[in-house]
Amino acid sequence: MILEVGRVCRMTRGRDAGSYCVVIDRIDRNKVTIDGRDVRRKNVSIRHLEPLPVVLKIKKGSRKDEVSKALEEEGI
Repeated sequence: MILEVGRVCRMTRGRDAGSYCVVIDRIDRNKVTIDGRDVRRKNVSIRHLEPLPVVLKIKKGSRKDEVSKALEEEGI
């Protein structure tokens, strides 16, 4: 799966392992910026993410409250 803006993922490594997040920007082919309800906004390697089949309708660089609202509407 491609990690495009709006793709919901699960963190697999680090202190946020097991938490859900959303890709909000693509930096290069190996790094993305993520944000989520229980995850702070940060740049991570795509190796630390497990992509899920859900894609939210958010814009590139969305604010934290917009991401949280989209996750709630999706039931995640």
